[in-house]
Amino acid sequence: MALKQEDKVFSGGGSDLGKAGAAGGKNLNEVAYNTLEELIVTCELQPGSFLRIQDLQTATGISRTPVHQAVTRLAADTLMIIQPRQGIQIAPIDLTRTHLLLRLRRDMERFVVSLASERASTSHRSQMRHLIGLLSRHRDDMTIVEFNEFDRRIDQIMLGACGEPFLEYTLRPLHTIFRRLGWIYHTQTDQGASLDLTIDSHLDVLNAVVGGQKDAALIASDRLIDFVDAMFPILEAGIAPSIFDVTQDFDPF
Repeated sequence: MALKQEDKVFSGGGSDLGKAGAAGGKNLNEVAYNTLEELIVTCELQPGSFLRIQDLQTATGISRTPVHQAVTRLAADTLMIIQPRQGIQIAPIDLTRTHLLLRLRRDMERFVVSLASERASTSHRSQMRHLIGLLSRHRDDMTIVEFNEFDRRIDQIMLGACGEPFLEYTLRPLHTIFRRLGWIYHTQTDQGASLDLTIDSHLDVLNAVVGGQKDAALIASDRLIDFVDAMFPILEAGIAPSIFDVTQDFDPF
């Protein structure tokens, strides 16, 4: 069941592109980045695939300059690779590298939830309570697309509560890397068919931070990372290599 419009945490779609275009180039650059990021997360831009700027313009419906700016940012985030004479490659998924990055994410998430527990303002805590209510209300019928909207909003509020802008530039690419991995897990494996564990893990983190319970927030954050960690053997055993990198789709016959 789709969420009601009043329960949406993000607005999306073509109308936003129009608004951004009217608002100016800076906003359109951000829209291009967000749109390409989402296409990477959902593997509509397949890992390992090679594309041209023109292909990305077609995929986003956005003009060349904002798309070019977005590609530059996404390359810096290691989500795209600019290959001379070959075009732009969507970064393949290297499970060994991603597993290593999970160790970095664990430490950074612990820092974030600890800081957020201490620094969150009344407004931040109110926004978190609102998300807790929506997640709890819709947990049994939420799609992965809808959950990812919540997940992005949770990340934004949590980082905002920390009051340290540098954290966003460091953590946002990590969140995107693992959001893409989670997309594959939840759409391509039997074990990932239910969103219950991931939703409940996020609820535990939110509830602890809202309550200013630093120790509980650290425990909940570790449990969330443990859940992600448990995805790796399932993905390694059950997913075709071509899902992680289309260049591995090789048939000698």
